[in-house]
Amino acid sequence: MSAMRPTAPRPKVPALTDAECSFIDRYLALVDLLGRINPARSTGRTYVGLRAAQSLVGEARGLLEALELMWERGEREVHVSTLTQALRALDGERRAARVTIPS
Repeated sequence: MSAMRPTAPRPKVPALTDAECSFIDRYLALVDLLGRINPARSTGRTYVGLRAAQSLVGEARGLLEALELMWERGEREVHVSTLTQALRALDGERRAARVTIPS
């Protein structure tokens, strides 16, 4: 029987409004798409980048709608620490790293 390595506990997603959830979901979807398009981390296949670029428009529209909803509901400030916690819980740091140029 192989020994299981303990893993660090993942942070929990904080309580968010529906609009904040949508904002985080859309933001991360855009980050994922940009990661697929990043030529420095490319698979070398144009089609992957093409499909990701086509999807950017819809995801950007969704992000805009989430922010508009927050504005309409009177949410005038983004709760930076809470949303940062949500991003960390959803593996945002690793996902965002795909957008950068590797050293």
